[in-house]
Amino acid sequence: MKIILAGTPMIGHLNPLLSIGRILVAGGHEVVGHTASAHRHRFQAAGASFQPFDDVIDQDLSDLDQVYPELKSLASGPEKLMFLFKRVFIGRLVAQDASLRALLGRFPADLVLTDNLFLGTFPLLLGPRDQRPAIAHFGVTPLFTTRDDGAPHGPGLPPASDDATIADYRMMRDMIDPVFFGPMQQEIDRVLASIGIGPLATKLNDASVILPDLFFQPTVDAFEYPRRSPPASLHFIGALPLPAIETPLPDWAGDVSRATTVVLVTQGTLANHDLGEVVAPTLAALKDRPDILVVVATGGRSIETIPGEIPDNARVAEFLPYDWLMPQVDLVVTNGGYGTVNFALSQGVPLVVAGTNEDKAEVGARVSWSGVGIGLQTDTPRPVALRKAIERVLGEDRYREAAELMAQRFLDVDSENTVLRLFEAAIANHVSPHPDPRPIVLEMS
Repeated sequence: MKIILAGTPMIGHLNPLLSIGRILVAGGHEVVGHTASAHRHRFQAAGASFQPFDDVIDQDLSDLDQVYPELKSLASGPEKLMFLFKRVFIGRLVAQDASLRALLGRFPADLVLTDNLFLGTFPLLLGPRDQRPAIAHFGVTPLFTTRDDGAPHGPGLPPASDDATIADYRMMRDMIDPVFFGPMQQEIDRVLASIGIGPLATKLNDASVILPDLFFQPTVDAFEYPRRSPPASLHFIGALPLPAIETPLPDWAGDVSRATTVVLVTQGTLANHDLGEVVAPTLAALKDRPDILVVVATGGRSIETIPGEIPDNARVAEFLPYDWLMPQVDLVVTNGGYGTVNFALSQGVPLVVAGTNEDKAEVGARVSWSGVGIGLQTDTPRPVALRKAIERVLGEDRYREAAELMAQRFLDVDSENTVLRLFEAAIANHVSPHPDPRPIVLEMS
């Protein structure tokens, strides 16, 4: 198979693609990474070739505040989300499409895999099926297709259990759609129309799942709200192996193995500009608990950016090898990064989640709904609230038991073989626009 992995140039969006890249390369398939040049080394470390985006979008988006300084002046909520969708995702669609088509001209792939917020596949998906390769999307957020109970995506609402709640949810949706999802839909239709395509026949949140030949959701169905008629493209693929990142063990690694109770706290690699939101209050909440070792991963931020004191029972690093650390962790405190949460659950580790920005309210709601932890539904939890939640999750067996049951569901999924089997089936069922079976020789930079 010849596969292109095209991703939004943010670490959390690229990590799943890198994991799948390693699987494909190990299977002897030809793989080309396609994103900003700053991430070339990541794809090469996975054994893939690399072709950068066209110059107009060859920009690392890992630090959005640096790329878009105006973000700092926007309040969290619909206004900030609308900015991100218009500028970061929808606004790059046309250039992504051009860059991807140019690469396909040089490397006629059998299949293109992108994260679900890389919208540059939409022009191909809305065009003639026999003039494109098979296309797969990979979810980097909780599933946001239209729910059976009519709840709007974003506020973090659990499934409705009665008709009155359903009515409330639909009223909320009718209030939210005109001010957020409606304008977002209009914007993507406008952008598509500028290149003579569209409009979308369905809502954007549904189109990202329905249009591609495959949609991979990197979790298990037990961690997602049930739907009566899920899209045929949707496949839950469990937990992928972590991408190949050379992160050495910290010099205090022995403290972790000797600790009675280990709590990991992280704000991930994107929403970590203010470590005073979750990291610092967690340190304050547990500073007088010498029986608990608090391990902090700053996601690349300098340790000096953590406000307040670092107590004696804390150990801090910018990055940590999670495959080594997570099996030794008793609880994860996080702002709700989807990848972190799913990896913790795959290891049977319960969680306390404090976050509402981007998709994080939805992640926290699923943590509470599934019984694997507590979602605090705030971006700025107070130390007293964190301590109460942490002690509750550590002290009540039901959270650990629920997380362990979830881990078993992850174990029941053969992620690597599932991905390969679905790729092969999608390619076999697709009318290829490149009928020549001879190998393609492509100079890779």
